[in-house]
Amino acid sequence: MKHPVLTALRRTVLAAAVGSLLFAPGFAAERGGAANLAMVGEPPTLDPMASAADLVGTLMQHVYEPLYTFDAQWNLAPMLAERLPEVSADGLVYTIPLRKGVKFHNGREMNADDVVASLKRWADLAPRGKATAKEVKSIEARDPATVVVTLNRPYAPLVAQFALPTGFAAIMPKETIANPLTEFVGTGPYRLKERKPDQYVLMTRFDEYTPRTDAASGYAGKREALLDELRFVPVPNANTRVEGSLSGQYQFADLLPVESKKRLDNQPKIKPLLTKPFGFPYLVLNTRQGVLANAALRQAVQTAVNPTEMLLAGFGDPQFFEATGAHFPAGSAFHSDAGTARYGVADAAKARTEAAAAKYDGAPLRILASQQYEFHYRIALVLAENLKAAGFKVDLQLVDWATLVQRRNDPALWDVYVTHSAFLPEPMLSPPQLGDDAPGWWKTPAKDAALTAFNGETDPARRGALWAKVQETVYAEVPYIRVGNFNALTAVSPRLEGYDPRPWPYFWNVGLKQK
Repeated sequence: MKHPVLTALRRTVLAAAVGSLLFAPGFAAERGGAANLAMVGEPPTLDPMASAADLVGTLMQHVYEPLYTFDAQWNLAPMLAERLPEVSADGLVYTIPLRKGVKFHNGREMNADDVVASLKRWADLAPRGKATAKEVKSIEARDPATVVVTLNRPYAPLVAQFALPTGFAAIMPKETIANPLTEFVGTGPYRLKERKPDQYVLMTRFDEYTPRTDAASGYAGKREALLDELRFVPVPNANTRVEGSLSGQYQFADLLPVESKKRLDNQPKIKPLLTKPFGFPYLVLNTRQGVLANAALRQAVQTAVNPTEMLLAGFGDPQFFEATGAHFPAGSAFHSDAGTARYGVADAAKARTEAAAAKYDGAPLRILASQQYEFHYRIALVLAENLKAAGFKVDLQLVDWATLVQRRNDPALWDVYVTHSAFLPEPMLSPPQLGDDAPGWWKTPAKDAALTAFNGETDPARRGALWAKVQETVYAEVPYIRVGNFNALTAVSPRLEGYDPRPWPYFWNVGLKQK
């Protein structure tokens, strides 16, 4: 039968125009060559399940693949699965047919036992996997080409959870599964060749790759490794990424300061691309331990912060951002103003009063931020001043991104950290703090009640109304503070043909025009 949530997701389009292709689809790209790709820093790990960091997902989606992914309109689409799952009438049993003849990088053919073992590792290790596992009764191989997932209760986001490329449900050979991983063997168009920390992660074409036959669309459809090599280079300094792009050193540079766009315009060796809107920055609050384990103090912080000031600092020109408290844009089934009266209050005096009533004792609020994402750093500077104006003591700790990702897993080390997320059509995919096990560790009866109702509803129209209650609970309990929407600037060499701007950049179906 057709499942109503899957049907709705197939219709779902983000109310955001992601940038257009540099060259028309169907171009005859040249094969061969190597691309130098400037990334924001060193990945904390190459294990695609061990970290939800965007950087890890961006790199390792070239090596590993999921059962499902998203097409150019953010509809769910099969990848290693043959097609979308068959769902029982009661919404509890998902039967997933697998593609046949798909080879791992070690030469062995993928089968259902590999998929079952991979999904179980994801359920044990990844924050989203742990959250999903609470809804799952069993994951079993019916035969070598069929996997059956049985749920405890209807869980509408299941397939979308399998599709997200961060902290993702990557499929790997069962014999390589370990913790930590020592072999990075997937089914993707590229295979990992070498990692030199702080220098590069090198991937080479997998000549025995088994592509899908349907047309390429976003992350879905046919993938082809046109480039011989992908060299992901950590370049933590944003200005260095800009200068390297202008000189032709890099064929791609990720997340550049938006004010650099004027310098990049009309340059022969680089083309700036604006993805509009890209996503949203947000502040994660530690609800488990420390000063902000007190919900009333989290509310005081929410009253103190000034999102518009943060966005101006982070992005400069209003053409690059929008100050809004709604989690989803107008036109989305999940658009709601519930709770947004608490957004952007920016009242230092009121926040000081609320903090005093909550018995704030003067302990410093430890803010973690990284300068590798320049806008994170600037947002953190404004956040610190907002909190000081409201009477909070502040300890702003600037660290590299890999260190931040490591530290945020220990509730004893921080109170707030700055991060961001891309826009996605399924609310349970972003931000990860909606799960119980993501850093921040938000878990309350009100949250459980709101999410249980939302995730158990398979009628798309009713899900939209139920999301409003989730959003209202977020504003009431403040596990995170949504700053607003932003547009992202990247840069691509005109020689890099077929690049399609996406939140997690990918370089299959991309060729390099020879000089």
